[in-house]
Amino acid sequence: MWLALRGHDSTGAGGLRLYADPAVDSAVARDLFRSMEPCHGIVYVAVEREATYGRLGLEPGAMFYFATRAAALGPATADLVRATFYDFFDPDVVRSVIPEAWRRASPERIVGARLAVADAALRRVLGDRADGPELAEAAELAREAAAACPPAGRPLFAAHAALPWPVEPHLVLWHAQTLLREFRGDGHVASLLTAGISGLEAHVTYEATGAVPRGVLQATRGWSDARWEAARSRLRDRGWLDPAGALTAAGAAARADVERRTDELAMAPWRYLGDAGCGRLRALVRPLSETLVASGDFTVAPSYWDASDDCQTAPPTSS
Repeated sequence: MWLALRGHDSTGAGGLRLYADPAVDSAVARDLFRSMEPCHGIVYVAVEREATYGRLGLEPGAMFYFATRAAALGPATADLVRATFYDFFDPDVVRSVIPEAWRRASPERIVGARLAVADAALRRVLGDRADGPELAEAAELAREAAAACPPAGRPLFAAHAALPWPVEPHLVLWHAQTLLREFRGDGHVASLLTAGISGLEAHVTYEATGAVPRGVLQATRGWSDARWEAARSRLRDRGWLDPAGALTAAGAAARADVERRTDELAMAPWRYLGDAGCGRLRALVRPLSETLVASGDFTVAPSYWDASDDCQTAPPTSS
């Protein structure tokens, strides 16, 4: 099967580059997501956030998270942010900070501040490796992969893809992973929507796997006990949870199907790179991600951020 994909060094007509590597297994999408995510996720946990975002008048917590991640959309309404974030968070949490954040600082300034946090945090943790040849190679491969992501139906990806590329390799890598994870995230939303699973119900099934405690998910997403228990009740009625709140065979199968579809919808950049390119990128990035996680910045749900482990798929649980 031939895929017409966009690449920044494309040679095909109309800016399209023909590429086909259907042999790449969809499991690579999950592996690369897990291996690369700390290279982006540092912006959610880095100590540099407090001063950098504080100078713009933003408040720690939900405002930091929603303003900095949604700023690429422009001065979006709370309902637009809710829609693109698929109500993984209690809607009242979103309304409490959007659009107030835009009154305190323009989205353009917030985008610039987020890049500054990434710059400072990556340089602090990686040191000389931020300017090294292996990181530069990883950045180029990641940029190639990100450029192969078609934007149709991917609003958060498309918004971030419209931002200018940074110049420094460590920021190119960070921006590329930002695009790749938003591309995957938009596909994850489509997969959940197709399966009839709400954002809150997705968290309840995630908790039921034992990967992340309920307390962490509720604290970072803002869901009340009443709404959490109502979602549990709905999932029990569907036969996906047993009376104790554990996944049933049907629930585990439904969750596995969502994850499989998420992987498949994320495959465009990895089929573009092919097996060899994917393997090389993962080999280059995993040591960087392990160094980032070992820095001590990632204190929330450390098993999620462990780039040396097998991948789990779920939106980040830290803001």
